[in-house]
Amino acid sequence: MSELDTHTQVYRVDLGTRSYDIHIEPGCLDGLGKAMGDLFDTPSRCMIISNVTVATLYMAQVRNSLEQHGWQVSECILPDGERYKTMDSFSRIMDALMHARLSRNEPVIALGGGVVGDMTGFAAACYRRGIPFIQVPTTVLAQVDSSVGGKTAINHPHGKNMIGAFYQPRLVWIDPLVLTTLDIREIRAGLGEAIKYGLIRDAAFFDWMQQHMQRVQDLDAGDLSTMIHACCRHKAEVVMADETEQGIRALLNLGHTFGHAIESMTHYSEFLHGEAVAMGTLMAARLSEQLGYAGSGIEEQIRDCYQQAGLPTAIPNFSADAWLDAMGHDKKNIGDRIRYILLHNIGKAFVAEHVDPAAIRQLIHSYG
Repeated sequence: MSELDTHTQVYRVDLGTRSYDIHIEPGCLDGLGKAMGDLFDTPSRCMIISNVTVATLYMAQVRNSLEQHGWQVSECILPDGERYKTMDSFSRIMDALMHARLSRNEPVIALGGGVVGDMTGFAAACYRRGIPFIQVPTTVLAQVDSSVGGKTAINHPHGKNMIGAFYQPRLVWIDPLVLTTLDIREIRAGLGEAIKYGLIRDAAFFDWMQQHMQRVQDLDAGDLSTMIHACCRHKAEVVMADETEQGIRALLNLGHTFGHAIESMTHYSEFLHGEAVAMGTLMAARLSEQLGYAGSGIEEQIRDCYQQAGLPTAIPNFSADAWLDAMGHDKKNIGDRIRYILLHNIGKAFVAEHVDPAAIRQLIHSYG
């Protein structure tokens, strides 16, 4: 690993009264208390929401930073895993908020990965019709993607993220050094979302990811920071252009229609989100080729990249009926039409709203 990169980067997500900063700095976790003091006029009460794994590693550090700057801190600790992104966990958060009696101006802090961030944001949107929340992402996937943009949700047995709201955080506080405690599978799953930005809008970044894949997996400080900066910049630009996914923000869902179906059909217990998105993106690439939108070879190019990243590339075996049923519950659909994000080329994605179900059956059958 290279010498510690102490470079600090701040991106402003400019959404008028809902604007906020994305602060990226190695070692900044201890500075959260001061940042919160700068964000709110007077330190008061707050709640940290985390899971059992992350809380063991970082709860004491974050709590100490907050208490040193005058905050009264309560906690809500959840089980760890996508399968707990449920109404039951949401109710536990709401019970904790009720018990703590947080007022409308007292914030909650999401300390964890995408599951914790999504559930915390949704609870913040609902409790007292909206209280402030702060994102402190601790996984690659959350740092490069899910902590930014205000998508909050919980899962339903019939579909991923079907219950939720657009609700922006007040601050995203990213410390790349916390990623050193992740296992390699979690690191690789996050790379699936990072590669996505190259595929949908930045071919040069896709090339950069391929050239630096091993160094990023080894958590080289400089390359890791470069990757996080690039992804957050792309996400901020897209969100500012289309906050509530009426247009180009839909492109961020490349691989997600198929990927969410994989997660749902395997009951959120077999694959991590980034793994499912990678497999879903390969399916979208093959469909793009089959429909004539992309030239031959784009699927293989993406597969090679994913193999470098250590991501799964074998598509699970389910019937075409099962695939179509699972994708029919996708929240991005319009009426009974399933929307797909497809590719013309590396760096150029588009929304396809009129794909014949027969083409999907042909795609599924192509996997034998």
